[in-house]
Amino acid sequence: MKLALASDHAGLELKEYVKGLLAAGGHEVLDVGTHNTASVDYPDFAQEACGRVLSGEVERAILVCGSGVGMSMAANRFKGIRAVLCTDLYLAKFSRLHNDANVLCLPGRLIGKGLTEEIVKVWMETPFEGGRHFRRVEKLDSL
Repeated sequence: MKLALASDHAGLELKEYVKGLLAAGGHEVLDVGTHNTASVDYPDFAQEACGRVLSGEVERAILVCGSGVGMSMAANRFKGIRAVLCTDLYLAKFSRLHNDANVLCLPGRLIGKGLTEEIVKVWMETPFEGGRHFRRVEKLDSL
């Protein structure tokens, strides 16, 4: 799968870790920044990654900031983006299974690498269930 990956300065370390996980899993990663620890504005990087999802250049995106909140708020401003902030495996699974989340947001300052690896694995591997959930996703995308 081809994914966009982005972070602000607070999420850089975890973003780099996720990039390695994805590459090791055979995924193609488009890293749209940031690439250093200089202070930056997370909405700029959310916009870049979400634009790649909406254009069809990538299938999904993963965004990282300090808390994950800013990235998720920014990402969900775009019609057609269904971003979820995940801090556990249940959220990772059901955001895909029931909501067809196409953007995963992670909190770089709140979770460790082990949990990050598990969240990313579950989120990447869980398919959208469809059925009654398809109607709900269509309603989300029409808002």
